[in-house]
Amino acid sequence: MNHSVSVESYPERGVWPQLRRVWRVAGVVLYLLWGFVLAFFLGAFWSPYRPVILKAKQRWCWRFLRILGVELTVTGSRVETPVFLVSNHISWLDIPVIASQRHLYFLSKAEVGAWPLIGMLARAMGTLFIKRGSGESVRVAQEIAGRLQHGHTVLVFPEGTTTDGTGLRRFFPQLFDAPLLAQVPVQPLAIRYLDSMGAADQSLAFIGDDEFHHHLWSILLRRKIRVRLHFCEPLNGEGLNRKTLCSLAYERLKGQF
Repeated sequence: MNHSVSVESYPERGVWPQLRRVWRVAGVVLYLLWGFVLAFFLGAFWSPYRPVILKAKQRWCWRFLRILGVELTVTGSRVETPVFLVSNHISWLDIPVIASQRHLYFLSKAEVGAWPLIGMLARAMGTLFIKRGSGESVRVAQEIAGRLQHGHTVLVFPEGTTTDGTGLRRFFPQLFDAPLLAQVPVQPLAIRYLDSMGAADQSLAFIGDDEFHHHLWSILLRRKIRVRLHFCEPLNGEGLNRKTLCSLAYERLKGQF
């Protein structure tokens, strides 16, 4: 199977791309407001775990990607039963890309919960939050295990931060206690933003001191953003400890870079 897809590495120039960006900005703002209204009427702010919320979340994310001009290629086979998903992390855009493909909940850094509108929508989607360096990974792993045992799928970014997409940082093993406690498989998930030559497009990464509104303003100038999402073969953690399971997931995901 040919996994090569491309994306325009540099924004287009001229009047029309600028006008298209302004149109998209209006579309994004209105769509975020619609997401807030929809979440309110569906009761997502006080009961985010019902099936109707999961279905609405997936549809909302899929349409949001269309506004942004995302063209997504999905390869591999996803596990349909409850699973502990682990993915590399490049951008805030990873979240709607992945959420457009299946029902799941995310573990996100606490700062996202404070973003205007985005943070409120994240909470309405049942997102779990963790403060980096706070030492609360044991509690969060137990909370994730509880979600998994109740039939939910949860995704974490075990690198603990975003990267430029050219490779992987080391994985932190603490959260891998969750699938062991819940006795569910682990499925690595690789996300890549590619340039016209099939290499990692580092300009799409959301890293360092980037601010959300600046990054969004930049990518809205692009005609298309093509993304490859690959579901790797799942791992069975039976008889393994968290460090070994973490290492196996890392190696399986590393094979996609």
